[in-house]
Amino acid sequence: MRFFAAAMAMMAFSTAVSAQKYQNGLVDKTVAVVGNEVIMLSDIEEEMKAQSFNYMSDKTSRCELLEELMVSKLFLMQSRVDSLVVDDAMVESNLDDYMANLMTYYGGEEGLVKQYGKPVYRLRQELRKDLVDKTLAQQMQGEVMKKVPELTPYDVQQYVDATDPADLPVVPQMYQLSQICIYPDREAANIAVKERLLAIRERIINGEKFSTLARIYSQDPGSARKGGELGMASKSIFWSAFSDAAMALKPGIVSQIVETPDGFHIIEVLEKKGDMFNARHILLKPEYTSEDMEKGFHVLDSLRTELQNEAVTFDLAARFYSEDPATRTNGGQMADPYTGSTYFEIDQLKPQDYAAIKDLEPGEISEPFESLDNEGNNGNTVYKIIKVDKILPAHPATFSNDYTLLLGDARAAKQNQAIDEFIDSKIESTLIIIDPLFKDCEFAREGWYDKIRK
Repeated sequence: MRFFAAAMAMMAFSTAVSAQKYQNGLVDKTVAVVGNEVIMLSDIEEEMKAQSFNYMSDKTSRCELLEELMVSKLFLMQSRVDSLVVDDAMVESNLDDYMANLMTYYGGEEGLVKQYGKPVYRLRQELRKDLVDKTLAQQMQGEVMKKVPELTPYDVQQYVDATDPADLPVVPQMYQLSQICIYPDREAANIAVKERLLAIRERIINGEKFSTLARIYSQDPGSARKGGELGMASKSIFWSAFSDAAMALKPGIVSQIVETPDGFHIIEVLEKKGDMFNARHILLKPEYTSEDMEKGFHVLDSLRTELQNEAVTFDLAARFYSEDPATRTNGGQMADPYTGSTYFEIDQLKPQDYAAIKDLEPGEISEPFESLDNEGNNGNTVYKIIKVDKILPAHPATFSNDYTLLLGDARAAKQNQAIDEFIDSKIESTLIIIDPLFKDCEFAREGWYDKIRK
């Protein structure tokens, strides 16, 4: 009883002290107490702002954000009871990245100060504390999930039996594919584009405006219309070759040609601040002729004929003729570079690739076509043929055929159950006071309603 009275006093004091105007003329106040943790109205507003910064499409209500913050505080409190610690190096690295992104988004330090109404050093301190708290809460959530025992096939079967068949996952149609790739004459195209870029650079040195020529010639659609200007941004968001060249330049000096996976650039730095810079650039990409395409298609068409006549296997042809380093050593078999999976859903395929194979049956080989590789932001031109190795039709997941998928779903269900049980038990046993300002909220958990101050 004494503890409850003390908490009420703390909340009243906090409200009195913090009932002051902050941004947009709103009045800040304590809106919830969770154990010894306090949630301010400004905390909710900052979360709303963060969602806007992160381009979240679904607008989350303040009621939902309050509930999320209160849940996070429950995990945070338990993390301290369990003496969890964060990796300081990881926190600093994540904080550096976040600050750099903020700087880029708001146009540098001046824009950031204007947006948040406080010096950068103070904002960094606040964000660091927030990041540490969120990291601890996430770690604690992970600890709760770790306590879920490993599932057996019997557990998975029970999950399947207890789940409405309509709610079981549907395995989409998937393709297993192999390819043979031939690149156009890169060397000749690279020489040609560098000669064009050198001529443009010479014109700039002789007095023509960089911005004017960028509008005319640059193949970067995002910056060309702005005279090649990229805006103040962290060097970390650019290719290392680009940022290294820019950071080494003095303002007003035009760089030599810089090559990145996107193509070839010349750069002029306008301003530098710490690890940030604003620069103009002109991007040119290698261009290939119809003659290049005809040569590539001729080679691929000849190979396709030999493959169809079974004069050579696809595996052997790929190893000897394909110029794609990622697939040639595997006999042309395509694999996801992130997961290693050799099966692709339709939306995982490049549009050009899917268009070439969508009407093919297993064992059939596409006509030669032009596509893109995985280099750079948009990919480089490549000519290829694709063989359809297997097609797995879309189907409801079954225990016998899709055990791994169902195991993942069953484990996730068990983990979610463990999280729910943890939260519900902590709501019941923790001193929680919610401001009547939120009495009309539709919380996901019933337990919060008993905590609203009358």
